[in-house]
Amino acid sequence: MDSPGYNCFVDRDKMDAAIRDLGPKELSCTDLQELKQLARQGYWAQSHALRGKVYQRLIRDIPCRTVTPDASVYSDIVGKIVGKHSSSCLPLPEFVDNTQVPSYCLNARGEGAVRKILLCIANQFPDISFCPALPAVVALLLHYSIDEAECFEKACRILACNDPGRRLIDQSFLAFESSCMTFGDLVNKYCQAAHKLMVAVSEDILQVYADWQRWLFGELPLCYFARVFDVFLVEGYKVLYRVALAILKFFHKVRAGQPLESDSVKQDIRMFVKDIAKTVSPEKLLEKAFAIRLFSRKEIQLLQMANEKALKQKGITVKQKSVSLSKRQFVHLAVHAENFRSEIVSVREMRDIWSWVPERFALCQPLLLFSSLQHGYSLARFYFQCEGHEPTLLLIKTTQKEVCGAYLSTDWSERNKFGGKLGFFGTGECFVFRLQPEVQRYEWVVIKHPELTKPTPLMAAEPTAPLSHSTSSDPADRLSPFLATRHFNLPSKTESMFMAGGSDCLIIGGGGGQALYIDGDLNRGRTSHCDTFNNQPLCSENFLIAAVEAWGFQDPDTQ
Repeated sequence: MDSPGYNCFVDRDKMDAAIRDLGPKELSCTDLQELKQLARQGYWAQSHALRGKVYQRLIRDIPCRTVTPDASVYSDIVGKIVGKHSSSCLPLPEFVDNTQVPSYCLNARGEGAVRKILLCIANQFPDISFCPALPAVVALLLHYSIDEAECFEKACRILACNDPGRRLIDQSFLAFESSCMTFGDLVNKYCQAAHKLMVAVSEDILQVYADWQRWLFGELPLCYFARVFDVFLVEGYKVLYRVALAILKFFHKVRAGQPLESDSVKQDIRMFVKDIAKTVSPEKLLEKAFAIRLFSRKEIQLLQMANEKALKQKGITVKQKSVSLSKRQFVHLAVHAENFRSEIVSVREMRDIWSWVPERFALCQPLLLFSSLQHGYSLARFYFQCEGHEPTLLLIKTTQKEVCGAYLSTDWSERNKFGGKLGFFGTGECFVFRLQPEVQRYEWVVIKHPELTKPTPLMAAEPTAPLSHSTSSDPADRLSPFLATRHFNLPSKTESMFMAGGSDCLIIGGGGGQALYIDGDLNRGRTSHCDTFNNQPLCSENFLIAAVEAWGFQDPDTQ
């Protein structure tokens, strides 16, 4: 077989060792679905020449703004920007946030070329304020480009994508930080065992999840990252979440039962990713990634936008020099031992619950809205105290000292829209749980069984806008909520009976039973399996209530 045609930036020996060139030389496929399958299967992964051609084709087809810098622009500006400086000594643009340039299989000349390209990109894209993934992208593309100018043009087309429904690389701190929160939300739902471990050993859980892009754009070996990038160019940003979740699943499988220190868990994961070849092949990593049944791309976009909105409301849009202001309130900080008082749960139990809530609300601290021991055993008073607060947390203690509850995504005032009749409302972010006698959480049945539903055509018609170009009419305000049931074709309404409230009862979960039913006097209740959460009874099936509490979520900055 002919020797691969590497460019002058590639270390031939390293490249031969990293990726053997054994694959086909041509690709005639034009059908997107077939191309997706070929990308996942690694059809062009072992042909250096073919991968280069495929990258050229896929990137050429990215819809871009009218004026996008091309190879000729690079030839015109590189001399002026770089001057007589040695390329190896060139500073990196501020937007890469001190990210190290991964060399992969580049030689010294290639490493210098990456720096030159990054500086020229900074010159042509002054709006980019935070993009730590870019060095890895440029370094990878340089392996498969004829020269620096072609690599520059490819990177520019990725950055200049103007398709509002196609997200590629985060280019602002707001987009980056909200993606970290979104990843944390996905871990919470799809990697619950790993999330539990991270919460137990991490002093700041979001700082662990904030590393997720570094796992992919920096720590993964070239042969793994290139396989991820192959699929990313075909399928988009969602692939990155999939692979990062798969990495965390493998890390948990390998490290479960081994001691982890809070000050080293970030470094432990980085080292695991760097040495991932000892654990799993690229094929198995992708196989695991695509076995995770994630929400639709549109649904993830809604979650991302909700997280962005929460950050904007806190005034977090740029990275501070001294510290990232958007550090997730680690549960030890959100639930203060010295001022948290509950008749139902301990500080430790409330911290467990807080680790389950969506990231945008985990930035908040618990605020007691209603306590039956303070406000009386009255459902009307419960509604009065809770209305105007969204989301809320319901806690119940039985006379048998069992403890259970629910996270409720929607303001209880929504019950008034049904004209006095009992009607269900809420979203798929609701969940129910028990704490005593043992801890167990039950989420919306669709999360673990997406085969029950398919996104509706209505979802595709939702108004969208580029996440980085929100105006005063915030897209997050125009879009319906994340996991709103109207986005899904459900076989029946029983899978979406989240919460309901009338004058004589309160119900959480429905269909074939009720996860929680509480009477109007807050005296008696019952629990059973229900279709919405596919739960087991949360305590004794018929119970007497000792205490009820409702908690809201308070921004610490407003206290």
